[in-house]
Amino acid sequence: MNGLNKGIRKVEIAVRWDPSPAGRPPTDLDLVAATYLTDDPHGDPAYVVHFDSRSPDGTITLNRDSKDGQGFGYDEVMTLELDRLDGRYGRVVVGVVIQQQPAERTFVSVVNPGLRIREGYTVLAEDDFGGVLGATAATVAEFVRDGSGPWGFRSGVHGFQGDPAGFTGAMGAARPS
Repeated sequence: MNGLNKGIRKVEIAVRWDPSPAGRPPTDLDLVAATYLTDDPHGDPAYVVHFDSRSPDGTITLNRDSKDGQGFGYDEVMTLELDRLDGRYGRVVVGVVIQQQPAERTFVSVVNPGLRIREGYTVLAEDDFGGVLGATAATVAEFVRDGSGPWGFRSGVHGFQGDPAGFTGAMGAARPS
């Protein structure tokens, strides 16, 4: 990176899916973001932002929340203002969780899911969760920086099997390269 590279500054992460077929329980996907301290980037999250919480400083916001996929376009939208995030944070991991009520569900049962990550008008990544069909949740993006340097983006959808509550504790674990 040179001195002119500003890195990733403000990102929108959006998830869409179609409503469940008639007679089936609604499908509810939720975006989740976890921040990690620079000195412990793979430990416990400093804080987690999801459907009933917010970031303490307003840098991570859930702009749209759907419980059934009956929206126009993208049903869940989260904004990360990485350029405003305090310097003590060096990593942010974003995931998608399938709510498990009334029965366990995996991505194979979600009708027409989609993911888009963009900065401004530039699309950084898109996915359909086809690589994690047996998962109940998945990490979808990782943003990292060294010290006070610019934020970088690591794409990739990585599946998780288990309870959504366990996902928030496991989503920041180091992955083999």
